[in-house]
Amino acid sequence: MATYKKRGYKPKTKDDKANKIEDQSTTAGVFNTLDEGASKTEEWVIAKQKYIFVIVGLAAFLVLGYLGYTKLILSPRQSEAMNEMFQAQMYFDEATKGADKDSLYTMSLNGGNGKYGMIDVAEKYSGTDAGNLANYYAGMAYLNLKDYQNAIAYLGNFEGADEILGPIAKGGIGDAFVQLNQLEDALDYYVDAAAMKVNDFTTPTYLYKAGTVALQIGKNADALKYFKRIKDEFTSSTEASNIDVFIGRAEAVLN
Repeated sequence: MATYKKRGYKPKTKDDKANKIEDQSTTAGVFNTLDEGASKTEEWVIAKQKYIFVIVGLAAFLVLGYLGYTKLILSPRQSEAMNEMFQAQMYFDEATKGADKDSLYTMSLNGGNGKYGMIDVAEKYSGTDAGNLANYYAGMAYLNLKDYQNAIAYLGNFEGADEILGPIAKGGIGDAFVQLNQLEDALDYYVDAAAMKVNDFTTPTYLYKAGTVALQIGKNADALKYFKRIKDEFTSSTEASNIDVFIGRAEAVLN
């Protein structure tokens, strides 16, 4: 059992002397171990400090670089891209109203009045929201102009997490594949479009298209599943108004 000794205490017996020597030896050993550990830590830091500084510097560079890129480059490019795209978007909007459609869709793609068209905006401002949106407009313009390969290419480049535009872009690719008579591919895109963002507008539309294509290629059980989902989950949709007819057709070919 350890006993407390006052400062200045002198050992009187051999045992006391032996205990003091042992205590001093143990204490010295502890401090030596600590000193060795500290020395090794210092040696490691000294040896690795170049790499540590590089890692810290790289992290700082990446953070500052991202902030600088966002503020000094990306934001001005985004504003510039939206300004360039404005005229092309007006052409596209006018084309959807039905007046001189082909000409207006072409102008939307190629530009006019000194402004870029959707093709140039998508290329020159890639990485911006406007550049991404230009892919959507270009794809839909090509789809209306019956240039289905380009429609697929541009709509495929559009990255849409939007509730409506994302599914419509996927569905547009499905429409292009239908026109190219690649029905298996069309079905895949319609199914993806229906599942991408579940809502009362796009989901029943693409379930209906998926069902009709599935019937055409003999996937009748799948067709029935798509039609029944419209009836069960989207009763107020336009597609639900005559869905019983299509359910009957799918059941007929299955029996």
